[in-house]
Amino acid sequence: MRIAVFDSKQYDKTAINAANIQFDHDIVFFDDRLNAKTVPLAQGFDVVCPFVNDLLDAFTIAQLAQLGVKLITLRCAGFNGVDLNAAAAHGITVTRVPAYSPEAVAEHVFALLLTLVRKTHRAFNRIRDGNFTLDGLEGFNLHGRTFGIVGAGKIGLATARIARGFGCKILAYDPHPPAQCAVDCEFVTQEALFKRADIISLHSPLFPTTHHMINATTLAQMKPGVVLINTSRGGLINTLALIKSLKSGHVGGVGLDVYEHEEGVFFEDLSDSMLKDDILARLTTFPNVVITSHQGFLTTEALDNIAHSVLQSIDDFIQHRPLGNEVKASA
Repeated sequence: MRIAVFDSKQYDKTAINAANIQFDHDIVFFDDRLNAKTVPLAQGFDVVCPFVNDLLDAFTIAQLAQLGVKLITLRCAGFNGVDLNAAAAHGITVTRVPAYSPEAVAEHVFALLLTLVRKTHRAFNRIRDGNFTLDGLEGFNLHGRTFGIVGAGKIGLATARIARGFGCKILAYDPHPPAQCAVDCEFVTQEALFKRADIISLHSPLFPTTHHMINATTLAQMKPGVVLINTSRGGLINTLALIKSLKSGHVGGVGLDVYEHEEGVFFEDLSDSMLKDDILARLTTFPNVVITSHQGFLTTEALDNIAHSVLQSIDDFIQHRPLGNEVKASA
């Protein structure tokens, strides 16, 4: 089987080629995202491997089926960009990588959080300019703070474990909480978490029910000065409502590794062009907002796990073995 890897960067190629020594699949890399315009590139391939911002809508799925594609193997956890009903209708199997490295993303939560609360990004720029003053760099201790986890999956609980190490009290919300939880945390309602937490970290998948779960109403429920971190999916936050809350001073800080309109911006070098997204441009002007370009997954360990998981799913598909990471349309 021939495999087309879309939206690939050099780190993808390095990790996948290294893992492929074990599997010896026939792999071709494309820089292009997979979507309705680029789907002809899948001609002659049995498997396509898209990434998080590729858009496989009903039309694209139908075209893939006509080209003879039998498997879509996502190299990410999110699958909201794939029309699963269309894939099922055309007999195309879909797999993903649900847990490549929970610790990679969880640790990035604290890279964002500590940057915000200790203002290290501002201190770094001052020092480079020869300014060694401390005025305006006051932060706060994480120890003793109430840390809210929205979504108690593997990444959410990995984040909770780290927060416990800082001496935080943990609140957690999940519509389907685990029967047993190895982390010392209190499960509460979403509203209670919003009202009580000093810091809120989002780890929910993006579904119609979670789209814009952070909005004007829920932001108003939060404590004044709340710090909000999102390393999950950009669409969980209504960005315009967030900007309004930042301008009013109600939200004390925001760390974003994802953004609801990130496609075509994140992962790209736009340093020689104008940023056309006025909302994102406005976000970058706030001194209490830290944005990274969807890099929470970007550790050598996570990349290695992603590559092996993708190639193992392809191998299992070829050998007609059970697919543990298959994603199916809801009944």
